Amino acid sequence: MTPADDAAPDRLPRNVIVLSWVSFFQDAASEMLYPVLPLFLTGVLGAPVVAVGAIEGVAEAASSVMKFVSGRLADVRARRPIIAVGYGLSSLAKPLIGLAQVWPVVLVARFIDRTGKGIRTSPRDALIADDTPQHLRGRAFGFHRAADTSGAVCGPLIGLGVYELLGGHSRDIRPLFYVAFVPAIISVALIAFVRESSKARPARDPSAARVTLRGEYPRQYWRVLTFLTLFGIVNFSDALLILRAKALGLSFAAIVLAYVLYNVSYAGLSYPAGLLSDRVPRRFVFAGGLGVFAIAYLGLGLVTTSAWVWPLLAVYGAFTALTDGVGKAWITDLLPAEHHGSGLGLYQGVVGAGSLVAGVWAGLAWHGNGRIPLVISGAVVAALTVALIVGGGRLERPLATAQQPEPV
Repeated sequence: MTPADDAAPDRLPRNVIVLSWVSFFQDAASEMLYPVLPLFLTGVLGAPVVAVGAIEGVAEAASSVMKFVSGRLADVRARRPIIAVGYGLSSLAKPLIGLAQVWPVVLVARFIDRTGKGIRTSPRDALIADDTPQHLRGRAFGFHRAADTSGAVCGPLIGLGVYELLGGHSRDIRPLFYVAFVPAIISVALIAFVRESSKARPARDPSAARVTLRGEYPRQYWRVLTFLTLFGIVNFSDALLILRAKALGLSFAAIVLAYVLYNVSYAGLSYPAGLLSDRVPRRFVFAGGLGVFAIAYLGLGLVTTSAWVWPLLAVYGAFTALTDGVGKAWITDLLPAEHHGSGLGLYQGVVGAGSLVAGVWAGLAWHGNGRIPLVISGAVVAALTVALIVGGGRLERPLATAQQPEPV
């Protein structure tokens, strides 16, 4: 009997709650540093903007590869140890950035950090998917993303407070990387409360990881993956959005607070977005998120004053809320239960790999203020939004098939 079986019909399973707290503390640690990192790279270590894009692209590419590898393992191995290793690596990477004297060291540290993220993400999401009935998956992933992003609200505020206590100068950024180690370690400790259930621990047959990919997944899955790959190559790192805010004239403190506003929007809307996607076709919710993305990117590319950054980043938070957890629930609906880990890993891996391409071309096209890549990305995603709404029916599983009981 699984935790989902023990729970009330509309109650989120225990593992969803525990993993949400794990993600809360890890994201508080990560997001304490994320708005600081591009400023640390360019202002303290003297890295060019293209290096910022390349670092984030390489980091996300590492994450992408490991999401696929760990996803395959998650279908044939116990998931909790894999999750623990991933969170542990990400925790250790944070003080390493604080020790950096040249930007290539940050590249290595971000590589380790994102490798850890890649290792943990697919097994964690597969555990959530397997423990949650299909009619609650949007809500479960939405709740998890809301908790994760609540950490992203607290983290930058703590970081800003420490920064001001230390004097409020760019040279005082380094201690933040050591402070962030504390919530990161708390997140690792909480993994001890995660339970492997009989459904979440698949039969350990290594040969299952060697079957051909094409035979595992339905056509709708591949169509969704192709569509999201197109989106991925124009969805570059948020680190570049922070540099755009700086180019428009925001101070360090204002950038951190604007980033917190983005995360407040993201956290506040994630659960309602997941709940909505349990009641209407998930592609419509996802398409709404893409439309918001297009508005935010075009806006940030076209405005000329810093006052616009605040509402546009709040709008941008709605994009992430409408697509992140909803996308995982959508993909899971298309997969047989025995391939939740590998299918989610491939999905997240391919999308993440697109960010490497996006980070490099956007960095090269930055030209001081970043207007060109923002406008290009916004226009392309506007077209993708229309395509998903008009022709997205081929990206959904037939309702009768989707409602069949999943194999156990």
